[in-house]
Amino acid sequence: MTITEFAEVRKRNQFTLPPAIARALRVKVGDKVEFTATEDGAVTVRGARIVPTDQAWFWSPEWQAMEREVDVDRAAGVPPHRFGSVAEMDVFLDSLDDS
Repeated sequence: MTITEFAEVRKRNQFTLPPAIARALRVKVGDKVEFTATEDGAVTVRGARIVPTDQAWFWSPEWQAMEREVDVDRAAGVPPHRFGSVAEMDVFLDSLDDS
């Protein structure tokens, strides 16, 4: 599907993103929009949500793979780990480091 819309450039290079384009980019108020221009004048626009640096670990490929594993376990009815104490949890987590 191709959508073509027009927007008027105002002072200070501002314009309003047409609603159909905003929907296609899946952006909302507060989101960022990335523009990439080539020498031939072609411009690519992508919606972008910036992840705070203190939350970037969650979106790493390794962490997302672990999240998918948990989703598969939950769907299969595998019960979560239960610990009787923090010490038991520490021993379990330490054992993961050895794997």
